[in-house]
Amino acid sequence: MGLGLAAAKQCLQREANVFLCARHEEALQKAIESLRQEGFSQVSGCVTDVTEESQIENALNLFESQFGPLHGTIHAAGVYGTIGSITEVDPKEWLQGVHINLFGSFLVARQSCKRWKKQNGGKLVLFSGGGAATPFPNYTSYACSKAAVVRFTETIAQEMAPYHIEVNCIAPGFVITRLHEQTLNAQEKAGAEFVEKTKQEVDRGGVPIELGASAAAFFVSDASRGITGKFIAAPYDTWKEFPQRIKELKESDLFTLRRIIPKDRGLSWQ
Repeated sequence: MGLGLAAAKQCLQREANVFLCARHEEALQKAIESLRQEGFSQVSGCVTDVTEESQIENALNLFESQFGPLHGTIHAAGVYGTIGSITEVDPKEWLQGVHINLFGSFLVARQSCKRWKKQNGGKLVLFSGGGAATPFPNYTSYACSKAAVVRFTETIAQEMAPYHIEVNCIAPGFVITRLHEQTLNAQEKAGAEFVEKTKQEVDRGGVPIELGASAAAFFVSDASRGITGKFIAAPYDTWKEFPQRIKELKESDLFTLRRIIPKDRGLSWQ
């Protein structure tokens, strides 16, 4: 659904072989059939829970049995988790959001990279979201897990560099997905300001889903070769021009999380 399905379509349009994963059989088969009806024959899939290592491994095995060696993985599974003040939310529900968003990213990355180390190369794209770069009150489970996904991206990009494995993370912007229904249903737990912002964005149509999906297809393709460990905001960054900026990207902390210190703001007291 959502960004995952849109990214799959973008990859298919670039003549990739695509294998879809989802937790529910009905939604999965509906997605596969919709793509086939559009004329894409090189698409398949299986039911997969990203928090279960064995299911991820099974999905990758099935892909390779049908299409050959894995070239790239786009991981788009994510949840808001529990919404509300930290003094009010259920701790177990809070942790479940982190489990899906962060631990799921870890498992998908781990199983993909294990294969790519053997074949000397691969491309991984993870998705960040609201709260990764700025505070996101009342959504601490989501914000903390998505910020962690960015640092995870930067860290494993360095770990996997000797194996020619490239890892990048994309913030797709305010894309209208099923997640926003949770905000509207949560009402005061979500905070009046964010509820109003969500209503306005929904009315405007939000950021086109194709933008984040296109960025994912770009960063999982050979067109982005040499770019790794970056945190990209799909609606704002000039990522299509990055191949002309490889040297600057490699030799700087551009498009990464970092701590702001006094001299960054023109102050001299440290």
